[in-house]
Amino acid sequence: MDGEIERFIKVWITTISSLCYCYYIAYRIPKGFLRLLSILPILSLFLILPLNLSSFHLGGPTTFFLVWLGTFKLLLLSFNQGPLVLSHPNIVHFISIASLPINLKQQNPQTEKTTTPQVERPKWLVLLKVLLLAMIVRAYDYRENLHPHFITILYCCHMYLGAELVLALSAAPVRTFFGFEIEPQFNEPYLCTSLQDFWGRRWNLTVTRILRPTVYDPVRRMSTRFVGPSHATSVAVLAAFLVSGLMHELIYYYLARVPPTWEVTYFFVLHGVCTVVEVAVKRVMLRRGWRLHRAVSAPLVMAFLAVTGMWLFFPQLLRNGVDRKAIREYAILVDFVKSKLPLPLFHSS
Repeated sequence: MDGEIERFIKVWITTISSLCYCYYIAYRIPKGFLRLLSILPILSLFLILPLNLSSFHLGGPTTFFLVWLGTFKLLLLSFNQGPLVLSHPNIVHFISIASLPINLKQQNPQTEKTTTPQVERPKWLVLLKVLLLAMIVRAYDYRENLHPHFITILYCCHMYLGAELVLALSAAPVRTFFGFEIEPQFNEPYLCTSLQDFWGRRWNLTVTRILRPTVYDPVRRMSTRFVGPSHATSVAVLAAFLVSGLMHELIYYYLARVPPTWEVTYFFVLHGVCTVVEVAVKRVMLRRGWRLHRAVSAPLVMAFLAVTGMWLFFPQLLRNGVDRKAIREYAILVDFVKSKLPLPLFHSS
């Protein structure tokens, strides 16, 4: 653990130094090909840095922040687009936005109010999620006595709770020290009523916001010339899901260090196709005055997510022991903290 933390610190020192170069040098170069050319070495470095980390809980978030979010934000910066152009008042803000899973709320210049309303989550809900995550981790001690399907359900809940809490903890210092108003990262995905609602408005909105300007909007503009605006939207949705699948495949490689099997890509392509079909069916139903009640649609969506997740999303991780590795790290982390903190109360007088 000592060596891993040392490597983790070195990775992030290198990241901060690289982003200083982007801010002070690359950003001063005219937008377009020349600026992209100046940023390419940093993009290559971001692909290499997470390979220095072997742990799930340090390497996983670092891979997501740098290989996916950071890379895409710098690509947008090359053409004077994205969050790094909209909000970069100083170097500290620039580094925070480039390396962390945050998007600042944009203000309407006429009303001087944020374009996205602030939704305050009750504090008890956050505490409940922390408690549930702790209970899930504790339940892994008895996994040999649990049914495999129940364990998979625990993994689904663990993935959601862990992702939401990690992203929230990553954004908390920026919100506290700088007073930033940050766009919500999750919006209670278990309340979704459709696949479109789940992927577009509730699940990991940080990814949704970075895929829109980098994939969805460009593909939609180009496709409109050939297939018209209606079909172009469907093509853009499919492209966004495909890129999301490929990026998950890349993250899986960093976690397991084995060649891809493309199962997680199939998962996202399947959900992209189903989302496009769902939107088309809803249009027909609305024209005829039909609407599926949320008491029916919500369980159907959650069941579809669970079944396809067990079929295509998790097997690649389970097959390579990533789940067992993550569980072992919890015990190592607890022992590490105990060894570093003075705990006189535990010593006999």
